[in-house]
Amino acid sequence: MTDRAWFDAAKGDIPQWAASMPKDADGTTIDWDWVRSLDLAHGVGTIPESTPQSIHDALKADYATRERLESIIAQCNSAFMTDFDRFIGSYRLPRALAYANRRLNDNINTLLHLGEQQHLWAVSRERRGRATIAVLKPYSGSGPSNDDQGMLDLSGEAGGTSAGNTAAENSDVKFPTTVALDDVQDRTAAILDARAERRKAQRFQKRAGDAAMARANLSGAISPGGAALPGGAAASGNATGHHPKPDWRDAYLPGRDVDAVMGIDIETTGIDPARDYIIDVGFEFMNMASPRPAGEPETYAYEQGYYAAGDAYGQSRLAFGVPPENAALGNALIAKLTGIDVRGRSSEAGYRLFDEWPQAQAGLLARLTQQPYVAHNATFEHSWFMLNVAGYAESYRAGRITIIDTLPMSRQWDPGAVPTNEHPYGDNTLDAYAKRQGALDSAHNERHLGLEDSHIMLVAMKHHLAALKAQGKGPWGSTGRAGVGGKSCGRKR
Repeated sequence: MTDRAWFDAAKGDIPQWAASMPKDADGTTIDWDWVRSLDLAHGVGTIPESTPQSIHDALKADYATRERLESIIAQCNSAFMTDFDRFIGSYRLPRALAYANRRLNDNINTLLHLGEQQHLWAVSRERRGRATIAVLKPYSGSGPSNDDQGMLDLSGEAGGTSAGNTAAENSDVKFPTTVALDDVQDRTAAILDARAERRKAQRFQKRAGDAAMARANLSGAISPGGAALPGGAAASGNATGHHPKPDWRDAYLPGRDVDAVMGIDIETTGIDPARDYIIDVGFEFMNMASPRPAGEPETYAYEQGYYAAGDAYGQSRLAFGVPPENAALGNALIAKLTGIDVRGRSSEAGYRLFDEWPQAQAGLLARLTQQPYVAHNATFEHSWFMLNVAGYAESYRAGRITIIDTLPMSRQWDPGAVPTNEHPYGDNTLDAYAKRQGALDSAHNERHLGLEDSHIMLVAMKHHLAALKAQGKGPWGSTGRAGVGGKSCGRKR
């Protein structure tokens, strides 16, 4: 199969998805014929002429397309994982839609910067509810500082302007603001907030229904008003001490027999796997109980000279690129956080894109299925693998992947993770967890590179498990589990 042939194969899956998923995440009936008409491999964005109205119209059209695509992508995980009769055989269609959506998002950001350079608007990145969005405001001669993005240099020389200035200030093009802005505003935050409110209402309805059923079955005959059930809100809780409440993340806690694991961490150009790119992957292996395998090299040179390999082995660091359009825009926030400047990571500079590299995906999947993999806030990595790694979703659904998360280990089993006003659930960042577990010196901070962060995570996990075992707590406590633990589909515990 050629590099692009999988897009045709993905479209061939549309009948399966149409039969199982008639509506998107916003309850809108999906036009699968429209999906079939999209050129996923070569782009679904609009390339305009350089006139104010053309730029405006292209941005409006791209926003509309992105909203339709993302509402479909957002529903795919639920449809795939609850397809118990296995009508849907493959997850390649959502991966293909996400591939196209990333390039569409680059096109949108290019249009936003082009509009700035032609003085059609000023762009500011603002946090609104659950998302950071691009807010367009009338150009007033000096636009706002934007630390989240680099600047697009239309001369073709990326990086020609500083991240502290607007593109409009660096352009000799003087167009008047002649386009409306109301119909080209980013609606992402409003869409996500509305979606969350619908889910909240559905959960409330379910709880109310469950409570009504319980009253009818258990207490209705002697207490028409419905008595409080044992273990309910009135009977639970402890007024003293720090007793974290169980939550859904506890499914990712390790069991008392966990041993060989692979720790992994990824760095990306943003937080949305349907819009952004994987640019750095680091992983290594460590045994939590048994000795380190004989014959493995005893030393490894991490970027941080004060890191010692210790029990770690099989270290690997992988660098990936971004499309030229994304590189031209730059990303000052990610450069500051990780030290990775995407302006030098263009595919034209020789960097391979992870979502265009089947061999890299296959190699990573092989490692992810060999033993449990560990990540800190593992649902982040999981969401990216679902939309980037061929075969991952299918392997996960089939129970061939086990995920362990050190975040709930910090939250549930680390007495140092006490709630504060700043951290209502305790400070459970990797930086804080690693320092409390002696994996990171207090004088240094988390590096935000895949391999280095994987290393301190595994060292912290091993230290933590050893302490818990000695104390008879955590996996060895009354609520601990036998086996390796972690989250795995279709496996009885």
